[in-house]
Amino acid sequence: MKPTNEISSRVYKAIPQLDRLRTDVLLGDVWKQPEMNMRDRSLVTCSVLAALGKNEELTVHMRRAVQNGVTVDELRGLVMQVTFYAGWPAGLSAGKAALELFEGEK
Repeated sequence: MKPTNEISSRVYKAIPQLDRLRTDVLLGDVWKQPEMNMRDRSLVTCSVLAALGKNEELTVHMRRAVQNGVTVDELRGLVMQVTFYAGWPAGLSAGKAALELFEGEK
């Protein structure tokens, strides 16, 4: 199976309108709104993706969250919160999405 980023890149290439909306609207506007910083947006995005069970995207966004200043321990807290508000399967799936980050922590 190809990595999610590679497949996503192929989708954006095949559907230029989707790539334009992603680049211009999502990344160029929504993620730059002044009400929240990038770190907090990452936490919210990961929480929503976890609750919805969108694990391929969640894995990508959890890595990005760490780059945006979220600690691995905060991701553990996110998994616990999601578990009790979105259900055990959602929490376990979120834990799986972050497993490489958890195991790679030194």
